[in-house]
Amino acid sequence: MRGEQALTQTHRPQKTLVWLFGPPAVGKMTVGLELSRLTGLPLFHNHLSIEAVLPVFPYGTPPFNRIVARFRDHVLQEAARSDLPGLIFTMMWAFDIEGDLQFVEKQKAVFEAEGARTVFVELQAPLEVRIERNASELRLSEKPSKRDVAASRERLVRADSSYQLDSKGDFPFPAYLRIDNTDLAPSAAAELIAVHFDLLPGDGKRTTGAT
Repeated sequence: MRGEQALTQTHRPQKTLVWLFGPPAVGKMTVGLELSRLTGLPLFHNHLSIEAVLPVFPYGTPPFNRIVARFRDHVLQEAARSDLPGLIFTMMWAFDIEGDLQFVEKQKAVFEAEGARTVFVELQAPLEVRIERNASELRLSEKPSKRDVAASRERLVRADSSYQLDSKGDFPFPAYLRIDNTDLAPSAAAELIAVHFDLLPGDGKRTTGAT
């Protein structure tokens, strides 16, 4: 009887923080939305905090930075301590900025203290592809600060030249997947992530027709 029950139990993946990162306009939010649809994990993309503060304080000012940092801290910490199955978080990670690594380590520790795990997914695509994606309908609808496309493009190009936005194969944590999504549909990238890290609910098998 006990064996029969074990065979019919619903597959429940371990509570997981999915840290989805890469350079601007690589498709983090779009892939995150597809991954949320597949797995049931809520998506907290980076711009939810940014866009909430921008109408009051200009980008990069001390009040803006403090509020955005607190916003992210609170959401991630509450998610770790909640009964949510996990969370998808997106971020542009500058590997040459020590503060970025410290932020990652801090949030990873919060989730692990609650018995959860953190997995990391790096998306990469060439600059010319990302410049095209920078003006996509979904990006502009979800991120009002990107609607001045010329200014947004200028910031994108400047970020590429100012920071190291590619891990270059030297990644500090083992639970890691790198995806070149230049020619990969967001749904296909999401499925790769879900299968690789065992995030699919139900029987744990693939549930979409993505290839």
